[in-house]
Amino acid sequence: MQAGNLRGPTTIDPTVLTPISVPGPKSPVIDDPAGQSDSSLSQKHLRVLHVVNGEHFSGAERVQSHLGRCLPTFNVDADFACVKPGKFAELLDENNGQWGRCFRTEMSNRFDLRAAWSIRRLVRDNGYDLLHAHTPRTAMIASIASRLAGVPWVYHVHSPAARDSSRQIANAINSATEKFSLRTVAHLITVSESLRLDCIRRGTLEANVSVVHNGVPGIRPPRKSTPSVGGRWVIGMVALMRPRKGLEVVLDALAKLRGQYDIILRIIGPFETPAYEHAIDDQIADLRITGLIERVGFTRDVPAELAKLDAMVLPSLFGEGLPMVVLEAMAAGLPVIATRVEGTPEAITDGVEGLLAMPRDPDSLASKIEELVSGVHDWSAMAEAAFNRHAKDFSDYSMAKNTAAVYRKIIDRIG
Repeated sequence: MQAGNLRGPTTIDPTVLTPISVPGPKSPVIDDPAGQSDSSLSQKHLRVLHVVNGEHFSGAERVQSHLGRCLPTFNVDADFACVKPGKFAELLDENNGQWGRCFRTEMSNRFDLRAAWSIRRLVRDNGYDLLHAHTPRTAMIASIASRLAGVPWVYHVHSPAARDSSRQIANAINSATEKFSLRTVAHLITVSESLRLDCIRRGTLEANVSVVHNGVPGIRPPRKSTPSVGGRWVIGMVALMRPRKGLEVVLDALAKLRGQYDIILRIIGPFETPAYEHAIDDQIADLRITGLIERVGFTRDVPAELAKLDAMVLPSLFGEGLPMVVLEAMAAGLPVIATRVEGTPEAITDGVEGLLAMPRDPDSLASKIEELVSGVHDWSAMAEAAFNRHAKDFSDYSMAKNTAAVYRKIIDRIG
């Protein structure tokens, strides 16, 4: 166990480097779990240790980084214990404490429980009031560390563990681990109403689960141009590319529209495995759409990439809670073409902020893309609707405020 070596700051994704100081105009609170006002939220100073994987830097890690950056505004200090240190742990170090401190409590395998004792020492040495876990693996560790250290713990449900990936055995293990660990949890936070209802169906008491919608900074980079009917359209998919994100579906949809419209697809983000990347390469070759594809790979500046797009597409098959990239696209004033899975329809209304296709259906997705590029919907009106909806309901500070309210509800209940 050790705190990461702090290095000088580097150029990082602006979506997670908005200054902490004073937030801009506050967005209305969507879900205030404790029903507390701003003044009551700031009365008690709390210290929270997030127990995270720390291996990647995708949706859940973006949530964690925004919380680490914004929670101090609501008198909550947040640090991180990474049990699988990787990209996120490196970025915590590089940001020199702006998101909170990074501690490496590495697990040697899925069931290495020694990390719980390391976290107990962190709690006692640093005076943390509670733990906040984000994955089935970290739920297992937090449940043990909570009892060892005598502090409560919170669990953040980012996606349904039982259907989080295409690997059924891994899903079953994660779901069982999560279910066993949650016997001692103080409260659940879900990122969408659909996940809250899912937790209640699986036995969680309604009073013990709160919705805190994901939030992102309101970054709207300038655009050099806007698309026009009959012109070239650049759509982009931003994700950690893995089977459940549905890249295969958008490739099939693009092939169906080839020759009718001038559409380019930008693939923005790394691939989870080389094997999956090779499979996608083969599909692109088989569909003969190589000339319609632009590869970007991992980026630290998501808003800059979004500014190059005319629409963002996310054809997820399943397993989404409330995708951060959907909210980032909305903040950038960009129409979103997504699928009707989990919490996505809670942010996107079909025909208003974007368009919703059926999952696993290339024909449905191609139809929705065609609606936008053929002028069925007014691009400018849809872009403004997306921007305004983000500002109203999905800011990073609203997410942090509501998370702090959950913390205080737990601490007040315990006394």
